[in-house]
Amino acid sequence: MRIGLFATCLGDTLFPDAVKATALLLARLGHEIVFPPGQTCCGQMHINTGYQREPLPLVRDFAELFANVDAVVLPSGSCAGSVRHQHQLVADRYGDPPLRAAVRRVRAKTYELSELLVDVLGVTDVGAYFPHRVTYHPTCHALRVLRVGDGPLRLLRAVEGIDLVELPQAESCCGFGGTFALKNADTSAAMLADKTAAVLATGAGVCTAGDASCLLHIGGGLSRRDAPVRTLHLAQILAATRTAPHTFAEAHP
Repeated sequence: MRIGLFATCLGDTLFPDAVKATALLLARLGHEIVFPPGQTCCGQMHINTGYQREPLPLVRDFAELFANVDAVVLPSGSCAGSVRHQHQLVADRYGDPPLRAAVRRVRAKTYELSELLVDVLGVTDVGAYFPHRVTYHPTCHALRVLRVGDGPLRLLRAVEGIDLVELPQAESCCGFGGTFALKNADTSAAMLADKTAAVLATGAGVCTAGDASCLLHIGGGLSRRDAPVRTLHLAQILAATRTAPHTFAEAHP
């Protein structure tokens, strides 16, 4: 399959290893990876703050860049949710008929990483090896917008050597929510305190998720508590093998 890879803003600037891991993983599974260099932001932050017309060029750019691939993968439930749901809203309100049609075509083949692996490619065992104790945080967009279900957990359970432990109150939000963490800082901090306490209660050495934004928030909270827990994107765990194990050199915090 010819798969287009969209890095996302946080992936590009703060979590490049998660983007690289996504490409390495899919290439190892036998797929051709296409990375259009002209890609930019998905436009989610504009839309979420009420600027719906402004991201029209970003929506058009995404539809054009990924028009000729079989599928588009985003290592982010948040950005995948924006492409699948918000792009059509912007195109319908402010775009022309060709753009609306182009957006419909590309959104129908856009997937978060675990969705692509489990629901499209039919793969749960990707040949990964990760001999560490891990807990998984299901992010809000993946859980409630994309409804990925237990796909990420099925992938993690198949990883050789992993000690996967359940996260208490896993479905509770970590408190990031984009600008929510800035506009409602006290509430966000309280939610983060609950999430980091839950992570620490598992005794895990690694907390993983499919969204860099949540990992950034949780990782910051754990770091401020001097907790001996690292955050690591799901793609990096799945990309690790016996011959190329993960070394934590680029892990957060």
